[in-house]
Amino acid sequence: MSTARALPRLFVWPLALLVLAAAWATSARAFETTAPTAILIDVGTSRVLYEKNADEPIPPASLAKLMTVAVVFDKIARGEATKDQTFEVSEYAWRTGGAGSGGSTMFLPVGSTVSLDDLIKGLVVQSGNDAAIVMAEGLSGGIEAFAEEMNALAAKIGLSHSHFVNPHGLPAPGQQVTMRDLAVLAEYLIKTFPDEYPLFSQESFTYNKITQKNRNPLLQLGADGLKTGHTAASGYGLVASASKDGRRIVLAMSGMDSSEERAREASRLMNFGLQDFEEVTLIEANAPVGEATVRGGTSSSVTLVAEEPLKMLVPRGSLADVSRQIVDNGPLPAPVAEGQRVGWAVFSRGDETLRQVPLYAESAVPRENLFMRIADTIVGHLSWEAR
Repeated sequence: MSTARALPRLFVWPLALLVLAAAWATSARAFETTAPTAILIDVGTSRVLYEKNADEPIPPASLAKLMTVAVVFDKIARGEATKDQTFEVSEYAWRTGGAGSGGSTMFLPVGSTVSLDDLIKGLVVQSGNDAAIVMAEGLSGGIEAFAEEMNALAAKIGLSHSHFVNPHGLPAPGQQVTMRDLAVLAEYLIKTFPDEYPLFSQESFTYNKITQKNRNPLLQLGADGLKTGHTAASGYGLVASASKDGRRIVLAMSGMDSSEERAREASRLMNFGLQDFEEVTLIEANAPVGEATVRGGTSSSVTLVAEEPLKMLVPRGSLADVSRQIVDNGPLPAPVAEGQRVGWAVFSRGDETLRQVPLYAESAVPRENLFMRIADTIVGHLSWEAR
């Protein structure tokens, strides 16, 4: 839609409106969590709905495996690896992450061969430390080389305050993440690998005749991913995502004292994000929103439309008393060009202007021919004399 004639530039309020800012602040204050560090993000708008010490660096525990699987998915996407590849389970992988290690394990037998497909499932569903090591050794030649690839990809996707030393998240000097970075990582996995993402909601996986359930407590409550983690240093943490009514949220939290507290607080944060906010469409793109009067044209009016939809994510119910007014500089002198900017829609609450959206002519209105213009002038003059 081209603009043939522009109105004077209008001042347009940004989405972070003064009136709505108060509503956001009130909504955020209404929620609190016992988690020492947490963040909640609306994926569609990238808006932070809640945060608490979200940039505080902490040991990642098994949440580091999200970065590990991101590297693996990236290698598969670039043709550097295939799921039917097989790797041998080294003694180091068995001793460090296997059955006798005391940590989460896929129970890989030393000296056995295992496919990359099974390793991915063992990592995501069973949180196997042995699976992470076998993948790092098989794909990159060792832990250190794989960690370099983790950090390179982390920098590429914007994890600015995280550093990885190993693929499994066991304690290591210098290894740290933040909840904001993990939320960014979760969004990356969801958006970049949509065909792989359903794996994060797989409830169990059986390998070596041993079935283990997914540790994510939110899978039974509407979430569809992603990962839990725990060490003595990091406490109990979780990165999760859920969707409802076309909206998707991502949350990350850590530092809780028990798996029960993690499940409770994660559930509360998820419900807060899905139930306490709504996306409101104020104007549809190219949908008629009003009319402007035209003088001297083949039509006495022209339909007004907005070029882009106006959608806002707001605390639920906060726009209940918002009104819309159509303002134009009519009557518009013909000719009016299609796409000509001819007015704006003003959204307000009481005397407070919230947003102004430019409106455009949906179609052209040519000038009347000379005879009709003379007739209109005479009629207008007679109507004036008759007053």
